[in-house]
Amino acid sequence: MLIIRNEQETDRKIVEDITRKAFYNLYIPGCVEHYLVHHMRGHEDFIPELDFVAELDGQVIGNIMFTRAKLTDEQRMEKDILTFGPLCIVPEHQRKGFGKKLLEHSFQQAVKLGYDVIVIFGSPANYVSSGFKSCKKYNICLDNGKYPAAMLVKELKDGTLDGRKWFYHHSPVMAIDEQAAQEYDSSLSPMEKKYLPSQDEFYIMSHSFVEDEG
Repeated sequence: MLIIRNEQETDRKIVEDITRKAFYNLYIPGCVEHYLVHHMRGHEDFIPELDFVAELDGQVIGNIMFTRAKLTDEQRMEKDILTFGPLCIVPEHQRKGFGKKLLEHSFQQAVKLGYDVIVIFGSPANYVSSGFKSCKKYNICLDNGKYPAAMLVKELKDGTLDGRKWFYHHSPVMAIDEQAAQEYDSSLSPMEKKYLPSQDEFYIMSHSFVEDEG
């Protein structure tokens, strides 16, 4: 039986451990996502009400965490939005729909808190089935005017975004200190860092952009 509930203090070490297990060697040799989880909880942009764990038969198998982000238009008007990450499910329970259930639950709760837009960076193959679309379709770009292929957008309320040009700004907590992350990882039980083909896939996706036809 799957239960989705808010993370409790007693879950924190477990959540960091399963995040590390889920992401190790996926995008780079090793990973930094568990450090982000560890660091994020103390940041002002972290939203505890949207910090959920998935518990299967009494064991925590997944987690999703949200932070505040914002959009600004060309007249510098600001709009408060959400981003999430990391979203993780332990490897032995991946591809079973648990991640999607975590997403759906968190979306419902985000709407109750008054949020209507989510922007993330991720593989489109993992998120289009949950309603995410290319940032280009919503005219949301980075400060440099580029539209990353991995930047995805979901309207929690249809019609929220009106087609004007928006610039995305993530929370400062997402700017990970690589040295601090490595030091934190070194303090934990050793895991083997190695190359996997998924690292090349990540490099290609993270360096790809949708052409601006305008």
